[in-house]
Amino acid sequence: MPVALVQLDVFLPAAASLKDRRQALRSTKDRLRHDFNVSVAELDPDDQQVLWQRATLGICAIAADRHYLEGQLQLAANAALRHLAGQEVSVGPIEFLD
Repeated sequence: MPVALVQLDVFLPAAASLKDRRQALRSTKDRLRHDFNVSVAELDPDDQQVLWQRATLGICAIAADRHYLEGQLQLAANAALRHLAGQEVSVGPIEFLD
């Protein structure tokens, strides 16, 4: 069964504290989990430098059909972009782990 993941790098310019950052990300993560039945986690930044205004989200799912899985993750990434409107969001490529 294929497993797929996509990574989103988010810049939250309005986040003045860790609490602001977590509040913005929690609502996005909860919505994605509920609407698309995917796993969503906040990942550690690559440079190991924790900043309130930067975050990385990982979205992961598993399904029997590779094309369905790719479509679901694309829909989830688009929903995250809509939910984080006004923020700078960079969406990475969908990666498959077979």
